[in-house]
Amino acid sequence: MDVPDYRLAFEMAPVGLVISRNRTMVDCNRQVCEMFGASREVLIGQSFRILYPSADEYERLGKHMEPILNARGHYADNRIMKRASGEVFWCHVSGRALNREAPHESGIWSFEDLSSQRSVKAELTGREREVAARLLDGLTSKEIGRALDISHRTVEIYRARLMRKYAASTAADLVQKLMAG
Repeated sequence: MDVPDYRLAFEMAPVGLVISRNRTMVDCNRQVCEMFGASREVLIGQSFRILYPSADEYERLGKHMEPILNARGHYADNRIMKRASGEVFWCHVSGRALNREAPHESGIWSFEDLSSQRSVKAELTGREREVAARLLDGLTSKEIGRALDISHRTVEIYRARLMRKYAASTAADLVQKLMAG
């Protein structure tokens, strides 16, 4: 019986894959390199921080994901990431902790570029990107507030800013424009 070539499957996967330890990339496939516009040599040994638009978003998302990874062992969301060129894009990120008690200790993560379905047109702050991502998940202001550990009124302020930036007249119009880019 032939032994499956897991390395080939890892390299040829239709999504980007990263193996991590303590939020550092220890291996990645060619799809990740193409998606983020960086060579394997550049990415291996680097913190995931280089894939985020800001250090603040990297820290906040890491803190947000930790209890979820601890409880469920896996995590997924859509978020804005950053290519080596500085271009930002929507990305579906999904991961699994190999040790739920220490969720950032080691894991496997997949990255799917959503830019063909959704582009980033407006210049957004880190917090606006977080609120936008959760609006696209269908969360209410109160649910977003709980998820981001901010008040629902603060979420309303960010939603109003997003509505101005996207020239949206209603919340539904904003979500439609965010989906369109």
